[in-house]
Amino acid sequence: MTKAPKYRALVIDDDKEMRQSLVHLLESTGWAVETSATAVGVEALIEATLPDVILTDVQMPKRTGLELLVELPLGIMPPLVLISAHGDIPMAVEAIQNGAYGFLEKPFEPRRLLTILQHAAEQHQLQETTSRLKARLADLSGLNRVFIGQSDLVNSVRETVLDYSHLETSVLILGETGTGKEVVAKAMHDLSARSEKPFIAVNCTAIPITDFEEMLFGRKGHIQGLVNKAQGGTLFLDEIISAPIEIQMKLLRLIETKEFIALGSDITETANIRIIAASSENPDDAIEQSRLRKDLLFRLNGFTVSLPSLREHKDDIVLLFENFVSEFSRLYETPASTQTAEDVAALLGHEWPGNVRELRSVAERCVLAAKREAGGAANALSSPDITSETPENLRGAVAAFERALIAKAIKAHKGKMDVVAAALGIGRRTLNEKIVKLGLDKEAIL
Repeated sequence: MTKAPKYRALVIDDDKEMRQSLVHLLESTGWAVETSATAVGVEALIEATLPDVILTDVQMPKRTGLELLVELPLGIMPPLVLISAHGDIPMAVEAIQNGAYGFLEKPFEPRRLLTILQHAAEQHQLQETTSRLKARLADLSGLNRVFIGQSDLVNSVRETVLDYSHLETSVLILGETGTGKEVVAKAMHDLSARSEKPFIAVNCTAIPITDFEEMLFGRKGHIQGLVNKAQGGTLFLDEIISAPIEIQMKLLRLIETKEFIALGSDITETANIRIIAASSENPDDAIEQSRLRKDLLFRLNGFTVSLPSLREHKDDIVLLFENFVSEFSRLYETPASTQTAEDVAALLGHEWPGNVRELRSVAERCVLAAKREAGGAANALSSPDITSETPENLRGAVAAFERALIAKAIKAHKGKMDVVAAALGIGRRTLNEKIVKLGLDKEAIL
């Protein structure tokens, strides 16, 4: 089986014997080589062959190597190394100033030439890898929806996500409701070596305490837990602080040893997973309230991503809003409405307690209202996003009442579920069960 070449070079020289000599030298050391006798029109060959480095003579008819260096578009320019039998110090200085990677005089020492070309190719491949990762990050629809922006704060988050995506260690994502914690976790998974394996998201507030261990680790001979379903991939534990304190010890063991035991079993199983956790609460406060184990936090927060609230990067609000409007205009096949000065003022003046999720919802209402010629951000912000249906029976009426009452309490107490349960006069376990039964989405409510 032929080994694929590690590097690709394009050799440009009007001297046929020199071209053949360079091809022989490079191919004998494992390079893939393309050649051209002229620099005229070589852009098409560069785009077709995608070389890691260009090695070109300086003195050639119609177009010199220096002219190619200056005229080659930045978008297709790999590192360029110049060789010349007529070189002098001023020419070398000019070449380097114009962006040449290196300059050699003929006759050159083959080992030195190979070293320069290898370093140039390595640098090019590193830059290409970084560019591909960043492009892939930008193209992730979820992340793209949340982290459109030009502020230093948003750029910093993008870079942090990119840096942490390749890690195998646990990551803790902190941020207010609606800032995009699950989106970031999914982006890290998609950018990692685990991207082809499952991404399993678990909202810890939505699992009844009595079912928590079984849902995570499974039950012997009956139920496969979420840990097993995430094998090879990523397990995302949203609102980790809501996990029962007795389960947190087992999560700590899972992170430290990659081992777990299904409920009712005595067999230790291995978990090939990466754990990413998230919280909209301050973990230090939760530790003081004995709702979060300090040792679990220590294992989770070695790498932390802090997502900014929309209030912290208001300069990006209009740009984000316009992007969402364009997205929903395409979805609903409705022309995008033009925002007035009043609309922009309303966007910038709103506090955005629901952050980017709320902004996206307002943009959707704005597009839908445009069908009735009542579009505009100001109108959308003043319109509640509530739909109601009249239940046809007593059971439906009771469920609707409970749903509205619990939703109101969750919103009033900012999602602090222990406080919500106390305000409603029910136990935390009962509250969790009702949330699941009624199909309430805490994140959407907030």
